[in-house]
Amino acid sequence: MGRRSKHLSPRAASRGVGVAAQGHRIRTGRLLPIFSFLAASGLILALTIAPDQAQNSFALTQVAQHDLQKLEIADVTAAVVTRDSYQVTKKKVQPVIAVGAGAPAVGIPDPGSAQAIGHDMVLARGWGEDQFACLVALFNRESGWNVYAANPSGAYGIPQALPGSKMATAGADWATNPATQISWGLGYIEARYGTPCGAWGHSQSAGWY
Repeated sequence: MGRRSKHLSPRAASRGVGVAAQGHRIRTGRLLPIFSFLAASGLILALTIAPDQAQNSFALTQVAQHDLQKLEIADVTAAVVTRDSYQVTKKKVQPVIAVGAGAPAVGIPDPGSAQAIGHDMVLARGWGEDQFACLVALFNRESGWNVYAANPSGAYGIPQALPGSKMATAGADWATNPATQISWGLGYIEARYGTPCGAWGHSQSAGWY
């Protein structure tokens, strides 16, 4: 009966709440200037650094573009073309010519030899040295450039015409004259394969031409 009641009156409770709210306002008022200062400092720092970063990024982009315009590839044949105020390097693809289409290179034939006759006839038809190299390889395989080379099958002469008498269309001396045999052989090659290298390629794959 002599103990104090644990329950506060409504008026006392209201007074306690007001004091607590007043203390919160005091603390908030003290912290507000600090938060404002920090926010302003962050804004100034961002405005100071961001332009530098943007400028550096722009400068790097310009350097990259500048270097790209001057990119050169070594050991490549190129042509410079002006396009939209820039010089553009364009690669020229050079045709790769397999000399003799795999036939071994040959030197200048001995004057008066069958190969020398064949060389003159090849150039006279507008073919180049690569075609002559193919012809040398082809006739080396067929007859060794022997005018009298004869095969049991009936093939004869430098081009190994089958039968040998076919070469009579190029001259009556087909059996003994290398020029007649080579002339006939080149005509046959051109009509059937286009060029000596075409005939040589077929001979490589099939074993005959």
